[in-house]
Amino acid sequence: MPPRFLVMPLKLIQAALIVALCVAAPPFGAAVAERLSDVANTKHNLSVTGPGQVRSKEDQICVFCHTPHAANEAAPPPLWNRHLSGATYKPYSSSSFDAGKRWFETAGSGQPGGSSRLCLSCHDGTIALGSILVLRGNQNVDIQVTGTAPNGTMPAGEGATTGFTRRLGTDLTNDHPISFTYDDRLANEDGELRRPSSTPELGSHKPGLHPPLPLTDKKMECTSCHDPHIRDTGTENIKFLRLNRFQETPAAGPFFDKRRDQLCLGCHDKEGWVDSAHANSLVANETYTANAANLREFPVGLPVWRAGCLNCHDTHTVQGSRRLLREATDSVTTPKQGGQSAMEEGCYQCHSSTEHVLNGQGASGSSVPDIKRDFQSLRRMPIDERPEVHDIGTGSEPQAGKDLIESRRLLGRGNDRNRHVECTDCHHPHRVIRNRIFNAPPTVPDLVGTRDRSPGVPQTNIASGVLRGGWGVEPVYGSPKFMDPPVVFNVKRGNPPVGGSTEASAPWLTREYQVCLKCHSTYGYTRPPELGQSRGGTPPGTNGVRRYTDQAMEFQAPLADRGEPTKFISGSGVSGGDKTVSEHRSWHPVMEATGRTLAIRGGPRGPANPNLWLPPWNQPDQVGVQTMYCSDCHGSETAPGTIVPQGGENGRSWGPHGSNNNFILKGGLTARTGAPGTEGDICFKCHDYKKYATEEGKGFRSGFSSDSGSDDKANLHAFHADKIGRMQCTWCHVAVPHGWKNKAFLVNLNDVGPEAGLPPGTQVRNNTTAPYTNGPYYLGAVLKVVSFARSGTWDDKNCGSVGPPGNGETGKNWMKDSSENCANPP
Repeated sequence: MPPRFLVMPLKLIQAALIVALCVAAPPFGAAVAERLSDVANTKHNLSVTGPGQVRSKEDQICVFCHTPHAANEAAPPPLWNRHLSGATYKPYSSSSFDAGKRWFETAGSGQPGGSSRLCLSCHDGTIALGSILVLRGNQNVDIQVTGTAPNGTMPAGEGATTGFTRRLGTDLTNDHPISFTYDDRLANEDGELRRPSSTPELGSHKPGLHPPLPLTDKKMECTSCHDPHIRDTGTENIKFLRLNRFQETPAAGPFFDKRRDQLCLGCHDKEGWVDSAHANSLVANETYTANAANLREFPVGLPVWRAGCLNCHDTHTVQGSRRLLREATDSVTTPKQGGQSAMEEGCYQCHSSTEHVLNGQGASGSSVPDIKRDFQSLRRMPIDERPEVHDIGTGSEPQAGKDLIESRRLLGRGNDRNRHVECTDCHHPHRVIRNRIFNAPPTVPDLVGTRDRSPGVPQTNIASGVLRGGWGVEPVYGSPKFMDPPVVFNVKRGNPPVGGSTEASAPWLTREYQVCLKCHSTYGYTRPPELGQSRGGTPPGTNGVRRYTDQAMEFQAPLADRGEPTKFISGSGVSGGDKTVSEHRSWHPVMEATGRTLAIRGGPRGPANPNLWLPPWNQPDQVGVQTMYCSDCHGSETAPGTIVPQGGENGRSWGPHGSNNNFILKGGLTARTGAPGTEGDICFKCHDYKKYATEEGKGFRSGFSSDSGSDDKANLHAFHADKIGRMQCTWCHVAVPHGWKNKAFLVNLNDVGPEAGLPPGTQVRNNTTAPYTNGPYYLGAVLKVVSFARSGTWDDKNCGSVGPPGNGETGKNWMKDSSENCANPP
């Protein structure tokens, strides 16, 4: 046994260092000042005096890692007293991890090196904690350590595959990447990393220069973030982190401030983060429950804004999770134990009423929406498809990971089995704000982050704060013809400035439909995919629909079709052959306003009545010039007569996540919509059921009216409802009302064409009273139009058959007494 003086100086040196560091501690914020090198009071002290559950009867502290003599020559400094694991590790990887692409340019191929190998000699669980090289002159000693796994290795804690263990294993795919070169080149490639050359806190040790976040030979290692010798502050478990584990004051940017910012921001400069709802102390002021805080080793009552990055990410997370997302697997245990990646589960920690992570979570009036409930609806976006296809950073655009851009193939183009959705397909969590409009100042948050659909507020399609900084596409058209798809799509991306342009031509996303169209158009598929391919989808054959439709094609709003234009129509679809008629495309104003004002709709007898619509759509000066969202129709089911979610704006979410109605609609849509008992169907969330589908609408002048002056014919919807006894929308209107080739979404069975797989001008429903169904657009249709009238000038002569193979009757004769009559349609 060597003399005791070989041991004692180590203890004396250690004590001296502690005293020196206490005296020299810099006057930063409290969390920084208390980061003292005091290994004796950390869990890394495995001696008999150790404060943790894992310890031994050995009285030496440093010997478990270091030896002054006979150190491991294969290990880097300082004087390592342990074997290095011979394991082959599975490194972290992702499509947006630019450094990972370089790993394969070197012999390492992602294997840990440098000081990280020292850490893993304990933390990978392959070598017993008490297995050291030298103890008092003896070689290869096994010190008995209690509190370990049965074989003496690192204990699993909450479980070896959870995110609440430091037994990292050899599968490091769920752990922050290490041993990669971090330089200015990498920062420039990524777009959201700080450049080491211009970040004083980040860089390699040099004589006289000791940055608080040190790189080793320009590489990021475990010791870049952790110092194994520092003790906790006494109020917070700092996880051996060199700088703040939590945000000390609200993030302000643009530079990293080690006094106030959490350590993650020393390297990661996420565009838009400091303004985001998740970082804003006025918005993210919910606090963690005691149970959730204890599990995460957070201070009880920690507010969301202080947890910052750690709300969603954990540098050593549950196995199976991707992108270091906290609890983001499909495991059903608490905490989660392994499983397949399920990114939505990371969001559900806060955005559900069942996880109970935050105080007040799921309560009525909570500003944190319960999204999980919508995704458990009968019809929903395929967010829980396994295995996950979603993979940001795969787009062909530069720095695609920065803006969460995926390749078109992963969206489904060329392989519609790739179609999927994840939260980040629509929302950018580093950029969302709680404001009504995406370019509002986030320092002045609104009550909610969605558009205001209150009565009296002008309605628009401008993206709201919850869509700020996401990505989408703007279609460019080569032809105004219905059925002609866009010829190209312009990608919209980036973090918009406060007060930035709201034009659709802006480089960033300014419209909700731009998000939707990247999947629901030929940008995201070659051919419209079949219904029912995904879990929770609307079954094929619903309303006669077998395939989805190209919504970018349908919502096109050609300038020449706005208002009340006339067109020259040639062919069998018009009585008497070639004729100039009042005909044009129609669309719901998702992309552009229709131009169909009340004056245009009402015709020569005066303007249409605005109260044909329900609030907020009945503002007289807004009809024809207002626009709308896709999510005004698609979303969780709402009460009859309103598009506002159940529970109000802080109730169920506005987004089209899920619904118990087919096609994720806020109300039903079937061939019976319009008949008694369907007052809650989708059409009547905006259109007044009583005005359109019952005789109570008489006298309320509409676009479908006569210029006869009779009150009975001021609203021919109500007139027909009185005569027939009921109305059903799809008798006369297209069953997919995004956009249509005829005015007012009117079907014309004299002119069915490619939209139904037929030659242009084909006449159907000939010499039969049976309605015509041919999905997706025709559902129980009966209407034949001989000539399209100007709004406010319709009469019975506009309807009927143009001739063979139909019966050639028009007007009342065709409607009531002919072989194609619609006096009593089914």
